[in-house]
Amino acid sequence: MRPSGASDPSVLVLASLAERPRHGYAITADVREMAGVRLGPGTLYGVLARLEDRGLIEALPSDDRRKPYRLTGDGARVLEEELRAQERVAHTGLSRLASSRLAAEGSA
Repeated sequence: MRPSGASDPSVLVLASLAERPRHGYAITADVREMAGVRLGPGTLYGVLARLEDRGLIEALPSDDRRKPYRLTGDGARVLEEELRAQERVAHTGLSRLASSRLAAEGSA
């Protein structure tokens, strides 16, 4: 089972675009490599439309049929907030897990 934050398509797309502008296929390939998540075309293009509507990404001009997207300043801010929140949850969860394992070992 993969944690939901680690596979939230919006976060994955924003994280992919944090490195550099990418078109749809390049985003799906990067997400698959980065997180092991396969985004289908319907999911990807739905996420791209929502992120663009919210001003978190923007389409760049293109000379061919592939439309590249890039992260906006607002998108970078939202991504950082989301990743920091996930980091806090991960830290707290791992700490609690370690404590419960120590407690279980002490009572065995």
